[in-house]
Order: sequence, then C-alpha cells, then structure tokens
Amino acid sequence: MSFENQRPRSKRSSVESEEERAWVSFYRRVRTDVAIATEVLAQLEADPESRRAHLALYLCCKESLRVHKARQARNKRFGQFVRMLSHRLVIAPMQALRRLLSRGSELVVECLPETTREPAVAQVRRLAKDPAFAPSAAAFGRAPAAHDEAPPTLPVEGQAVPPARAEAARTA
Repeated sequence: MSFENQRPRSKRSSVESEEERAWVSFYRRVRTDVAIATEVLAQLEADPESRRAHLALYLCCKESLRVHKARQARNKRFGQFVRMLSHRLVIAPMQALRRLLSRGSELVVECLPETTREPAVAQVRRLAKDPAFAPSAAAFGRAPAAHDEAPPTLPVEGQAVPPARAEAARTA
C-alpha cells in the first residue's frame, strides 16, 4: 500500500467536532426552551458570519419566539374568558344577593310570622300571683273615685313627708 492510495482523513480537531455537536444540540433545544432561543438569537444577530453559517438555527429561534408569543396571547385570552365566566357565574350573583339582602332586611322582618304570645302578659300573671304585688294589682284594675283618697305612699329616703299623709299611712 502506498500513501497515495489511502483516503485523506479530515483534519478536524476535537474542538471543532465538539463545537459542531453544541450547534446541533441548539437545534433541538431552541424549539422547547425560549430562554435558550433568545440567547442564541442574540449571539447570531451579533455575528453576521455565524448567522450565515447557521441560518436554519437562526430561523428556528425566530419561529420558537413567535410560537411562544402566540401561546402567551392565547393563554391571556383564555384567562380573560375564565375571569369573565367566573364573574358572571359566581361573583355577580353573590353581589346581587348581597344588595337584595341589604335593601330587603325590612321586607324579611315583615315576612316573619307574628308573635302570638306577648311576653309582658306572662310577667303580669307572675306578678299578680306574688303577694307583695297583689294590692297594687287590685288597685290598678279599678278606677279611683272622686271621693277616694290617693293611696298612701311610702316615704322615699331623704324626702320630707307631710304630717297628714304620715298619719294616714300609719292608720292604714
């Protein structure tokens, strides 16, 4: 075998082959990662020579950024729809109910059934059975006549009692 019959080997160094592998990995990663697409696009726009050498990568980065922007716009529209729907289905009825209840509290009170038992009647019956209040209840039931005297009153502490009343109170 002579040297002339051998195929010429490529004289690529290991650095060049690693560099080529890195560029190939960027082709895969820029489609899914927007941050990497942004960085690669910035590098390619800064160096016109590398942009010409990797034009497909440049276009992939541009496409990835365009898809990302469209996805964000779609998500924004979807979020607005969900907010509008939840407002109409949940928040607006709750606000209307709150307004109705705040304005209609008097109406609700009027709709309540009337009380059939007056609490004061039970208290009067209890007091009528009490021996200390029995004379007052009897006097309350009849109207005083014109010739009846005013019922004797007990003196209040610190108050002077007229002598005629004091004597009437003692005899009663």
